[in-house]
Amino acid sequence: MPEATTTRPARVTLRHVAERVGLTPAAVSMALSGSSRISEKTKVAVREAAAELGYVPSSAGRALRRQQSGAIALIVPNTTHHVFGHLYFMHVLTGVASVANGQDAQLLVSTNADEADGITAYERVLRSRSADGAIVTSAAIGDPNVERLTTSGLPVVLIGRFPEFPEAPSVWIDDVASSRAITEHLLQVHGRRRLVHVTGPLDHQTAVDRREGFLAAVRAAGIEHDCLMVEGDFSEQSGTDAADAIRDWHADGVVFANDDMAFGGMLALRVAGVDIPGQVSVVGFDDFGLARSTTPGITTVHVPAESIAETAAHLLFALISGGVAPVAPTPEPELRIRESCGCRPAPS
Repeated sequence: MPEATTTRPARVTLRHVAERVGLTPAAVSMALSGSSRISEKTKVAVREAAAELGYVPSSAGRALRRQQSGAIALIVPNTTHHVFGHLYFMHVLTGVASVANGQDAQLLVSTNADEADGITAYERVLRSRSADGAIVTSAAIGDPNVERLTTSGLPVVLIGRFPEFPEAPSVWIDDVASSRAITEHLLQVHGRRRLVHVTGPLDHQTAVDRREGFLAAVRAAGIEHDCLMVEGDFSEQSGTDAADAIRDWHADGVVFANDDMAFGGMLALRVAGVDIPGQVSVVGFDDFGLARSTTPGITTVHVPAESIAETAAHLLFALISGGVAPVAPTPEPELRIRESCGCRPAPS
């Protein structure tokens, strides 16, 4: 009588390991990459199941079994100068790279050569077939290349809110709720009533959502007509440029849509003799490091960009391995209170 044998799938994927241990493919990916979010007991169980099934989480193993490249792409449809000049992208790059390294995968960063050639970053990935999947961040509203990418058959995860693609796997924070929360801080804690909101570029969903959060707060307070909107572009210079409008409006509070603009605006207001926070309370958004180094420190919303990028990368590897990307949780708004609004800083 022949010996009984254990049937092993012809092509072992993360989904097979996940089914064996009763986890999602994304959790298995995190366990195999050594994520601190997974307990040691679970990591051991996942490694044992992977070994038993013959799953090899290396780029070489994946390439041999599935004829894949062993690489993922981070697509940023902006110029290289723009990307590497902003701390947000550094946090995203760090988060994605840490997961890719844990999967023994290469990371390709695809940007644009110039502002006029917005399709380049996408084309480089689609035509070359150099990546097994892609993560997209900072795409503009209505960018046709996002739809083209998400319908190409290539596994794709989006960083940010894309309401026009509700079925696409995405990871984002609630910019509306966060912006409303920090605006309400000025209204309720500091009694500010004549506010200015300096927006980001309104062809990006992040800026639109942060504007909507501001408007929701001032409408609820019944002071919408005492508030002013100034469009910026997330750069320090656009914050500086907004200073004259802030002074002319006789504002007593300013909600900047990011910390770079808050920094530029604060410098220009102080040069003009405006006392911050005595005359004007200032708040920002992002908390990527700049807000902690200014005088006064900038009260802001903390955006966990590195963590968001890690989650996006884990979702992408789950898709590449044949799994279904689970819905990523949306972090709750987290204010970082410092001196620019008039508060004493929270103990560190």
